[in-house]
Amino acid sequence: MIKRILLSILDFLLFSNLFIGICAVAQGLVTYHLLHVPADKYILAFLFFATVGLYNFSMLLAKPKDPGNSPYIRVRWIFSHHRLIISITLICILCLIPLGLWYLSLESKLLMVFTGLMAVGYNVPFLTLNKQQIGLRNIPGIKLFLIALVWSISSVLLPIVELERSYQINISSAETLLLVAKRFLFIAAITVPFDIRDLFQDKLYALKTIPVMLGEKKAYVFCQFLLGLYVLLLILFRQATVGDIVALTLTIILTGWLIFKSNIKKNEYYYFFYLDGTMVLQYLALLLVTWITQL
Repeated sequence: MIKRILLSILDFLLFSNLFIGICAVAQGLVTYHLLHVPADKYILAFLFFATVGLYNFSMLLAKPKDPGNSPYIRVRWIFSHHRLIISITLICILCLIPLGLWYLSLESKLLMVFTGLMAVGYNVPFLTLNKQQIGLRNIPGIKLFLIALVWSISSVLLPIVELERSYQINISSAETLLLVAKRFLFIAAITVPFDIRDLFQDKLYALKTIPVMLGEKKAYVFCQFLLGLYVLLLILFRQATVGDIVALTLTIILTGWLIFKSNIKKNEYYYFFYLDGTMVLQYLALLLVTWITQL
C-alpha cells in the first residue's frame, strides 16, 4: 500500500514535469553558487514555471494516435491525466506573465522569447521541404544541440543577464562563455541516453538523432567524451574553488557511470529520475562540500 502511494507520488512528480522544473531551478542555483552571488528568487521561479510549461506543452503537441497503448509509461500517464496536464500548463503560463513582465529586464525578455521559440519550433512543423511540413526535429543532429543550448541559455545566460542589467554585477565574457560551455556539455551528455532509449522509434520516424547517426555503442562513447571535456574545462579554467571542482568532478564521474549503466532495457524511472536527477545532484554536492569546508 505504502509502495503504491509512493510510486503514485513519483509518477506525478516525474510525468507532470514538476521534477524537471526542480532540475531547472537546481541548475540556476548552480550558476549563482559558482558566481558567488545570491540567488534571485524571481529568476528561479521563472525557470521553474517556464520549464514545466514548455515540457508539458511539447508533450501535448506530440500526442500519439493511441496514447493508451503507448509502450511508454510516461505517455500513458500524461494522456490518462490529460486535464491535469492542461491545468498545470495553464497555471505555469499565468505565473510566467507577471514574472516576465515585471521582474525581467528587456534583454532577458528578448532572450527568453528567442529561447522559447527555439524550443517550440522543435515540435511544431513550421518549415516546408519537398511539400512536407517539418519542424526543427527533422534537421539531422539538431535535437541534442537544441536541448543543450536551451538549457544553457536559460540556466546560465538568463541569471547572468539579470545580474548585469538589474543588479549591475559585472560577469566577464570569459567566465560567461566557460559556464555556458560546461553546462552545454553536461546537458548534452545526459540527453544522449534518452535518444539511445528511443533509437528504434526515431529510426521509424526518420529522425536523425546522434544515436541514429553514430549507432548505440559510439553514442555511449560520445557521452563520455562530452563529460571528459567538461572535467577538462573545469580543471584548466579554475574560476571555481577547489571544493566546487571536487564536488562537480564527483557528480560528473557518477553521471558517467549512470550513462554507462543505462541501456534500452532500463525503465523510464531510471532516465527521468536518476539521469535527470544528476542536475539536482550537482547543486546538492556543491552545498555539501561547502558545508564540509566550513566546519
